[in-house]
Amino acid sequence: MAITFGKPKETDLDKIMNIENSGFSEAEAATKESMLERIKVIPDTFIVAYDEQENPAGYIVGPASTERYISDELFETSVPNSDQAPYQTILSLVVSPDKQKMGIAGQLLQQLAIVSKQQGRQLITLTCLEKLVPFYERNGYQVDGISDSQHAGETWYNMTKML
Repeated sequence: MAITFGKPKETDLDKIMNIENSGFSEAEAATKESMLERIKVIPDTFIVAYDEQENPAGYIVGPASTERYISDELFETSVPNSDQAPYQTILSLVVSPDKQKMGIAGQLLQQLAIVSKQQGRQLITLTCLEKLVPFYERNGYQVDGISDSQHAGETWYNMTKML
């Protein structure tokens, strides 16, 4: 399958939300309003994987940050990426269930790393559930301990990758 990468389009919102809701519980998932805000405010660090029919197959998104680790506030409000922010966050990385196990998630991580380097970021930071730690380790991330995040009442792990 040929995958291309690009910025999200507002017309993709419903398909992106279907993917979001397939990958996260209701408590974890972004709201439609929050996702639209991300599309409008941080399109430079919102990368969509498109299939041959130009439908979203997955995406990765997160704002640049001055904080090494993700805070719960980042899930609630989007602000434009600052040129001065040394860190790139990942708030969501999700691939449609019918497109999983094809390497798309790893390619999305690579695409965000390229953009982050071009923007002068030093490190990519994310939080994930324990079951996803091995996936991120295979992609060059390291565990930095348990996160302070209380998002969705889950235990989250801080993971980082130097650029």
